[in-house]
Amino acid sequence: MKNFHFECGLWLTRPRKGVFEFFADALNLEEITPSWLKFRVVTPKPIYMHRGTEIEYRLRIRGIPVRWQSRITVWDPPHRFVDEQIRGPYRVWIHEHRFTEQAGGTLCEDSVQYAPFGGALINKLLVERDIRKIFAYRSERLQEYFQEVREELSARNDGEVVAASDAAHPAA
Repeated sequence: MKNFHFECGLWLTRPRKGVFEFFADALNLEEITPSWLKFRVVTPKPIYMHRGTEIEYRLRIRGIPVRWQSRITVWDPPHRFVDEQIRGPYRVWIHEHRFTEQAGGTLCEDSVQYAPFGGALINKLLVERDIRKIFAYRSERLQEYFQEVREELSARNDGEVVAASDAAHPAA
């Protein structure tokens, strides 16, 4: 079985604490996943994130209904966390999320090790392209979301922007 690797990064203009808090809410994953996946978190709410938390999702991959279950295997707020698939559409899916303070904002980095059923051929024909599209969409949504938060905070404070952790965090 061959594992593949995908990495990407995105710099956001918000402090690390607020960015990490957004990712720590598993329900926000619905907001940053393309609608064509029909992605839904089905684990009962509230979901308290920590090492060992298991989260179940339902989605559609190319129209096929899929159940996906992941476990948080590393929980190191506000620096990083890792989720690993324990049931789902891949032989292996290990996704590390890293958050680094950089240039007055936060560098969000994703590193995914994965092995699709069907191996290299299915990866080349379908999976690699889908993963790139999903993470590109995610980057766009995150930029939009954190820009909206910045504008809302600015409006609340007469143009003075405060840290997201110092103000009420709007629902995603």
